[in-house]
Amino acid sequence: MKPKFRPYTPWPSSDEDAHALFENFEKALKTRRSMRVYNATPVPRSTIERLIALAASAPSGANKQPWHFVAIQNSEIKSKIRAAAEEEEKAFYGGRATEEWLEDLKPFATDWEKPFLEEAPWLIVVFRKNYDLESDGSKAKNYYVQESVGIACGFLIAAIHAAGLVTLTHTPSPMGFLSEILDRPSNEKPFLLLPVGYPAPGAEVPDISKKGVDDISDFI
Repeated sequence: MKPKFRPYTPWPSSDEDAHALFENFEKALKTRRSMRVYNATPVPRSTIERLIALAASAPSGANKQPWHFVAIQNSEIKSKIRAAAEEEEKAFYGGRATEEWLEDLKPFATDWEKPFLEEAPWLIVVFRKNYDLESDGSKAKNYYVQESVGIACGFLIAAIHAAGLVTLTHTPSPMGFLSEILDRPSNEKPFLLLPVGYPAPGAEVPDISKKGVDDISDFI
């Protein structure tokens, strides 16, 4: 098959526009925080669809797009997810985690209870597709699945913030219960669980800081 190409149209169209866009983007991402308390203000399905579409615009190995997104608004399903997640979290905080790990978590004041899984108007579960299933049942290989889905999740988290919403990267371990509750096929594995909504009135976040550029990079 002969490769097909089309002209690339740079965007923004000028250096001035690019600078202004970057300034706004930088300011926006610096205000992003993980949120554990949500209010019940509805978020339209159309917004969630647009967020997922932006996530799915991420690059992927050989353009295989090895991801699937399940957006959950149904309160009964959210309740099941919370109950199952809290069972895993009880095990984590009750002995599965090392003392060092628990000590590192103290600044966040977290425990096994996860009410945000029911309070947030939406949950988005991101699945990684280790391989695709063809119509005849055969397997089609995907490439760089972990990396590709991680990039898509980065797009999704940035898009959620740009939409004026908040989220939390929740990864109860193991996450197999999500496949069962959501009845996903065997080629998909849970990657990330994101509650999505507006922050509760008076919401607070941990008083933490990020490492500086000098601490995390070298320029040669």
